[in-house]
Amino acid sequence: MAVTVAIGSQKGGVAKTTTCLSLGACLAELGQIVLLVDLDPQTNLTLSMGLTPAKLRHTVSEALLGNASLVSVSREGASFGLDIVPASPDLVVLDKVLQGRPDCEFRLERALETMDDDLYDVVLIDCPPSFGLLTLNALTAADLLIIPTQCEYYAAHALRRTIELAELVRKKTNPRLVYRVLVTMYDRRNRICQVIHDRMQRGLGRFLLKTVIEVDTKLRESPVFGEPITRYAPQTRGAQQYRALAKELMHRA
Repeated sequence: MAVTVAIGSQKGGVAKTTTCLSLGACLAELGQIVLLVDLDPQTNLTLSMGLTPAKLRHTVSEALLGNASLVSVSREGASFGLDIVPASPDLVVLDKVLQGRPDCEFRLERALETMDDDLYDVVLIDCPPSFGLLTLNALTAADLLIIPTQCEYYAAHALRRTIELAELVRKKTNPRLVYRVLVTMYDRRNRICQVIHDRMQRGLGRFLLKTVIEVDTKLRESPVFGEPITRYAPQTRGAQQYRALAKELMHRA
């Protein structure tokens, strides 16, 4: 059965989508068959895979409404072993459509359960940068939540809120959920980054992943060309660090 990993944060601009795409590509390099699920109405993950959301006829919304399976709305990516369930902007109203329906927070989990056990090794979910029914569905379905965060003041506050949300989900809908914190967009030249990272290491302990993702302009460029970093700039620092992250997670599993 596939391991399901949600990538989420209550703050935007922390490399959430970049992490989902890059980690997925690196896991595929290691021989894993990966399904990306775009649950963000901004559709950045879908765009990063070279798709145009407005032109897609079948998206994740259909699966959440129960009108189609995840497999039937998925698309193959350019990289072998990396598929995506795309999103469209209509996700923004899906919270209201599903609200009040029976077991509305379990829609994604049940859609994943209908897939063949040997179809995918890993499912990566790109969450919206807010707490709503879409995020609740992702965390309810996930075995692991990765929380990308920058080493800066406002991100630290958002991190606390996201951890509180994860603890709430553990109590209410998904007791198996565990979470880990990933430092992203780290600037080793910035003293504040170093200070906050040191505090994170002391305060978070085992919840903080060892891998650190540093600032790399190639990570920002690759989505423009519809390619993950492993195809766009495979020898860059960003690619190597996401490969290290993939190996760290596989070792923990």
